[in-house]
Amino acid sequence: MLKKPSLPQTALEIVTLDGLVPAEHLLRKIDAVIDFSFIHDLMAGLYCPDNGRPPLDPTLMFKALFLGYLFGIRSERQLVRDRGEYRVSLVSGSAPDGCGV
Repeated sequence: MLKKPSLPQTALEIVTLDGLVPAEHLLRKIDAVIDFSFIHDLMAGLYCPDNGRPPLDPTLMFKALFLGYLFGIRSERQLVRDRGEYRVSLVSGSAPDGCGV
């Protein structure tokens, strides 16, 4: 039996960073103390500037590994899909989509 959907397909869900990671969460404390920007400069010489596909941000990749170690997550797929605080990639920055992790 065909029913009408309860919500219109154009309905959007607004998600905020505060909703995914509470203010007192460990990840917010780490983000306030550690500046991860040094990783990009440290790794820049290891990437070819004019050949191959564009790489994922090395800072993002380090954060993903750091979160996996910190929370005991062995699977990269699980790290990408499971919990909101992982997806915001240590509070700031973008999150990996799983295709290159």
